[in-house]
This record gives sequence, structure tokens and C-alpha cells, in this order.
Amino acid sequence: MTNKASSSGLEFHIHPLVLINISDHSTRVHANGNTEQPRTRVLGCLLGQQTGRVVDIINSLEIRYEDGPDGITIDEGYLAKKQEQYKQVFSKLDTVGWYSTGSSIGAHDMQIHKLISNINESPVFLLLDDNISAKHKNLPVNLYESELHSIDGHPQSVFVESKYKIETSEAERIGINQIAKVLPRGSDKSSDQLAAQYASLHAAVKMLHSRLALLSGLLSGMQQGEVQYDHSIVRQTATLVRQLPAIRAAPFHKSYIMDINDTSLCATWWHALKGDASGVFLSRGPPASGMH
Repeated sequence: MTNKASSSGLEFHIHPLVLINISDHSTRVHANGNTEQPRTRVLGCLLGQQTGRVVDIINSLEIRYEDGPDGITIDEGYLAKKQEQYKQVFSKLDTVGWYSTGSSIGAHDMQIHKLISNINESPVFLLLDDNISAKHKNLPVNLYESELHSIDGHPQSVFVESKYKIETSEAERIGINQIAKVLPRGSDKSSDQLAAQYASLHAAVKMLHSRLALLSGLLSGMQQGEVQYDHSIVRQTATLVRQLPAIRAAPFHKSYIMDINDTSLCATWWHALKGDASGVFLSRGPPASGMH
């Protein structure tokens, strides 16, 4: 690496989804491994598009690799398959570079950079430091390009640092805002937020039940002559009741069963994490008698 800045003149825009993906990738690998050991390095490709001199880094995909005595070996078959799958969904996104985690450039990073050059002749390298303290104020992200410099009379490819901007669209800002609400800053649990959501839902259902009970009591009083008969209320109630058979249609039944399966699957996953998968099942048909 050299201390010189990039001379390519390209302008890089990094979108938040890229940083979230890299952080999530590193966290998953660390959580599934030995959490007492230093974080395992993760690698991936950067997806984006170039318009003139502006390069937008919009998404990313993970790379499988093996770190051996002869250097890093990338699973090129897996990478090609993932790129093909992403291309089918995001046809406008191309591989513009690659990413890695760590506090500094490694000895084999140029080797990886040259492998990615087979996909994009001028890739960019994003390095994210995933082991920083909470007091760190600056964004722990560095962006590098490669240039050919003469060192001791020999041409060599070196990394030069490039400037970047964080670019967000309106949809991305909404998504980031929702993520911030689900997981408050400084907390490692979202149970409090989930409990508040369920409490709000319970209050709404409870209010609906009280209104229906009030309407049922009013209609019973009219039928028994205890309350004056009100044709307007009866017509509105009849209109409401006629809409009920619509929710017993086949599309609603199919959607309802799918929701049951999804909920049961999430419950199974949650109990498995806690080491208790008893009492949880996947429903393939209507709920059993007495279940709501």
C-alpha cells in the first residue's frame, strides 16, 4: 500500500445496505464460531453500477474461501453461481469490486484483488473494521483502488485510498429507519420492542372484543324488547354480518394456513435456539379444535 491518493477521478457512492450486509456477514460467522477467538475474516463481492465517472456500490454477495499456507483460495464455482443468481434478480448490477473485514490490509489482499480483476478489470476494495470500540466516531470503512507504481525500478500494483460518499435513496432511508426502531441503539436485544408491539396488538384486539360485546348486548336487548328497536343499527349490523362469509373463501383459507406455518416455523427456530423444541409443530392443515 502507498500513502498516495487515487488518481482515477472516479466518484464512489456507498449505499447503507452494503455496510449492513458486511456487518451481518461478520457477526454471523463470529457467532457461529468461537466467540472467544478474534473475529474471522469474511470476504465478498460488491455489486453496483457505473454511470460516467460515478460508481454506485449498492449491494453485496458473500464469498467462500480457504486460507491455506499458499494463500487464500476462493471457491470460484460458488461465486459464479451466486453471481448468476443475483444477475437474474438484479439485472442492472455488476461486480464492481470486493470487500473484506479487518483493521488493515493483509498480505494476500493483492492476490484476491487480482482474482476479482478477472471479473472487473478495475475493481475497488472495501475494508471494514469490525472490531472497534463504541467510542470510535468515524465510520470504520476504507476504500481502495489499485494502481501500477514503480518501486525500486520494478512496476508493482499497490493499493491507493479513494474517497467515498454515503448515498441513500428514499426507500433505503425508510428501511434504515425501521431497522433502527426494531433494534434500539446500544441494545443487543429487540425483545422490549417486540413486547411493545404485541402489547399494542393485544390492546387493539381487546378493544374490538369490547365493541362487539357491546353491539351483541344491544341487539339482544332489542330482540327482548328491553331497548327501543333501531332500524339503522340493525341494517348496519346486517351489512357487517354479510361480509363474514367472504373470509371463509379458499384464498383466505390458503393464506391463513400459510401464516400458521410461518408462525410455527419461527416458533420452532426460536425454541431451537433456546434448546427446547418441544411443543412446537408445523401445521399442514386447519388448526386443531380449540386452537386460536
